[in-house]
Amino acid sequence: MNHSTLVALGFVAVITLGCGGAEPPPDPIPEPTPDATLPPPAFAVTGEFPCEPVGEIQFICDMVSPEDLAVIPGSEWIIASGAREGGRLHLINASEKTATLLFPTPQSVAQFDSTTYASCPGPLDFAEPDASRHHGLYLKPGADDLHTLYDVHHGSRESVEVFEVNAASEPPTLTWIGCAPAPEGQAFNSVVGLPDGGIAATSGGVWEWQMDTGWTLLPESEDTAPNGLEVSADGRFLYIAGWAEEKLTRLSRGQTPIQKDVVQLGFRPDNVRMSADGAVIRAAGHTDKDGLSIVDPREPTRETTNVATIDPETLDVERVFVHPAIDGFVASTTAIQIGDEMWLGSYRGDRVAYFPAPE
Repeated sequence: MNHSTLVALGFVAVITLGCGGAEPPPDPIPEPTPDATLPPPAFAVTGEFPCEPVGEIQFICDMVSPEDLAVIPGSEWIIASGAREGGRLHLINASEKTATLLFPTPQSVAQFDSTTYASCPGPLDFAEPDASRHHGLYLKPGADDLHTLYDVHHGSRESVEVFEVNAASEPPTLTWIGCAPAPEGQAFNSVVGLPDGGIAATSGGVWEWQMDTGWTLLPESEDTAPNGLEVSADGRFLYIAGWAEEKLTRLSRGQTPIQKDVVQLGFRPDNVRMSADGAVIRAAGHTDKDGLSIVDPREPTRETTNVATIDPETLDVERVFVHPAIDGFVASTTAIQIGDEMWLGSYRGDRVAYFPAPE
């Protein structure tokens, strides 16, 4: 973010009067001050800033709130969310650096699995895309190039929407197959697909959904300040981004006694993503405009991007990237790596960012 200095220009005019005296100088022009009654902007204005690089950082633009990113396994295709009104799911070609509308489109189709998702009232209304907002994403690998996408959905209903991803198609396609409506009074943020076929999502704690039992609040998850969520490949551990408390919690699942470990990150982590090889978790989130811990009142569009890697076994943390707010992008909410490039999503921006991955 560029910082500017406001300079007040003043002048002194001396007028010689007939009697030889001089008038006193006028008061200097006052320095303009912001209207303290107006709250700071919460989001970048879509399309306000050109889609131009900032140093090594480049962008793919013309999206609304691409808060989360999910990589289709074995490919360089990325699915980007749209977490605010007007948001859509976009398909990003990481090689060609292009983005196209993925969902909903006139070609969107549904194949309702009413057995697995018996509590789901049916497909979304594809003809009313502005009724939906697509927040957290998770892509669960499957066999034969058929994968499952879980999508935290707000708007016409509060739910996790479920899609089949056909990666054999060129480009990949989505088919809506069902949903898991949220428990009454809950608003989900992030989601993961569990190895046993269940779902976990964050809202005041971590909730687990199973086909036979519905949603259950996991014990000892309520104090994790949950936002982002990740799961180990074997499903034994959940990794919970504690946004408000600058922490990551590793919480065991299906084990007695419950194992719980907490590590401080030094910034507010939004989403967390396991690397393809399971070696590291990448956390992306915010500090204030000076790179310090956020305190109220916030300046949301001036916050700093932070990315850290976390060892899922030792919970060792290394901050690998810090950058001031960028016009149109603001600050990162998700970090993934494809090849030698780092990709970042943004809740408050209208674009995703990519640049050479930190070594």
